[in-house]
Amino acid sequence: MGKMTRIFLLACLLLAGYAPVNAQQQNLLSGRFTPAQLAGVLVPQAEWKPFPRAGDQAGWAKADPETIKAIVRRAEGFLKFNWPGIPAVKSMLIARTGNRSEYEHISFQKRQVLGVLIIAEAYENKGRFTDQIINGIWSICEESFWGASAHLPKGKEYGGLVDVSAPFVDLFAAETATYLAWADYLLGDQLDAVSPQVRKRIYYETNRRIFQPLMTKRHGWMAANAAGRRPNNWNPWICSNWLNALLLLEKNDTLRVAGINKMLHVLDAFLNPHPLDGGCDEGPGYWGAAAASLYDNLSLLNLASNNAFDYAYKDEKVRNMGQFIYKAQISEQYFINFADASPKPGMAGSMIYRYGKAIQDPAMMKFGAYYLKNDDKANLGRFHFFRNFFSMFMQDEFNSAEKGLPYPADTWWPDLQVMASRDKAGSTGGFFVAAKGGNNDESHNHNDIGNYVVYYNGLPLLIDIGSGTYTEKTFSSRRYDIWYNCSDFHNVPTVNGHTQPPGARFKATAVAYRSGRSFSEMTMDIAPSYPADAGISKWQRQVRLNKGKNVVVEDMFELKKNEGITQHLMTCYPAEPVKPGVLVIHYKSKDFYVHYPETLTVAVEKVPLVAAEDEGIRRNWGDNIYRINFQSNGGKLKDKMTFTIAEQ
Repeated sequence: MGKMTRIFLLACLLLAGYAPVNAQQQNLLSGRFTPAQLAGVLVPQAEWKPFPRAGDQAGWAKADPETIKAIVRRAEGFLKFNWPGIPAVKSMLIARTGNRSEYEHISFQKRQVLGVLIIAEAYENKGRFTDQIINGIWSICEESFWGASAHLPKGKEYGGLVDVSAPFVDLFAAETATYLAWADYLLGDQLDAVSPQVRKRIYYETNRRIFQPLMTKRHGWMAANAAGRRPNNWNPWICSNWLNALLLLEKNDTLRVAGINKMLHVLDAFLNPHPLDGGCDEGPGYWGAAAASLYDNLSLLNLASNNAFDYAYKDEKVRNMGQFIYKAQISEQYFINFADASPKPGMAGSMIYRYGKAIQDPAMMKFGAYYLKNDDKANLGRFHFFRNFFSMFMQDEFNSAEKGLPYPADTWWPDLQVMASRDKAGSTGGFFVAAKGGNNDESHNHNDIGNYVVYYNGLPLLIDIGSGTYTEKTFSSRRYDIWYNCSDFHNVPTVNGHTQPPGARFKATAVAYRSGRSFSEMTMDIAPSYPADAGISKWQRQVRLNKGKNVVVEDMFELKKNEGITQHLMTCYPAEPVKPGVLVIHYKSKDFYVHYPETLTVAVEKVPLVAAEDEGIRRNWGDNIYRINFQSNGGKLKDKMTFTIAEQ
């Protein structure tokens, strides 16, 4: 076969909608069906019955009885719940003090209570929760803003209050639409029996606040920003709730199809530029609303189309995105937490199991099933309300599913530029190391190029602080006034008094990874992650796990000037120098030793946790955060520093 013939045949295959195995498919979702074809595959709204409605006792009999009983018991406690309004001053706190939690506490609680009542009444169908549900719906519909005060436009013209004449959609406005849409679907007849105005109000408010703005206004989360940063978890998360509301509420099938068609294009704006390796630069804590929300969209689309979107589960990127969550695991409780990610994120076991089943990954299914064992049956979660309906009707399968944590020996995400390695596959015993390159304009960015973490027997030794409590400052121009977002509170050096600045041009280069039976290592040049005034020509960092032995971090540098270098290490345990070249970290019931160049002086400081943002640090790590500073006051322009972390 000639070259031109092969090219012609490949072009024909692509035009026919096929692509070579492992090729990155652009517009995987929006490019599959024309709007007319989409209308043909979607089940019409009037005919779509994804889960049993109230009154379908045979359908509800298939729900897990323990879960239902727990939800009904919890709902009984809300029979006298007093639905609070949200005072304007609670919203204004975001502008006055930076506090967002007081507003969110009221808003989130109302939706959680409503969700419990909806399911309890749909199951019982006795009417004893109906009035409280109507109270909740009416109260939420009367709120000025369905979203979070932290997401309101800034400036004196707002002062922490919403412009009610200009609705826009944030994460929690979209979440609210989902709660109301499921109330309408499950309890429509009961609500109409009380007053047709309830459902009329649900659609009116959802259409005004969600459908119309999404169809007529460009929202920043829909596509890459002006600097080229690709969309983060907001995109698939909001899309999943947009899709819920459209599928359940929009009775005009022409508008329903048009909305879903646009949503697919928006969702592809998240999927198209996502790295093929599936790595989530927001970390495991945000994976549950990023790749997991992509899966939520796919599962809903398949449920509403007789599996017309099932093809997407065979896509390499979609598979890799799912597998990220168990490959980023350190131990049962801890996960890699670069950037704003929490070191101890919650695991939505049922969703993970279903994702693993969809992509036919037994390891992911075992991982998801493992985290189902501690589920609080009555806890519906604050977000992703619709996931509960899937899990309530799969409990028998979950109970018989094989459970386990894979703990891969070595993982490398070349696009994300993150390595993870442990002493022994399938075990938390011994050392675990993760290290990162990347750039300083990643989503939820910390200035942390070259950072690494070290765990032993599944517990933290050298840590990434992660994020604390979110305030107004967190996502503002003052983000890097917060200490734990800055490079000098990560396990990276300060050079000639300079730390790493934010921005995409500050990045790692010459990134490479190698592994073998006895080692795993990552090398990178972190010089470009510092400003020119730092005077760094080259800074090659190698992070190496010698399996069963130690962790070695070697820095080889070339400087234009050397006025002083400080190497930083972060830990949650007390530490002290033993002698020149040796520092001890008093770790749990044993000590670990850091061997370092004897020419360096060492100081250990306890980091004071006093700011509003620090409360989240205490929840993750406790009151004790220590920064170890290894100081060189000047010296050679070309040199090497080696740090070894070992048991002795």
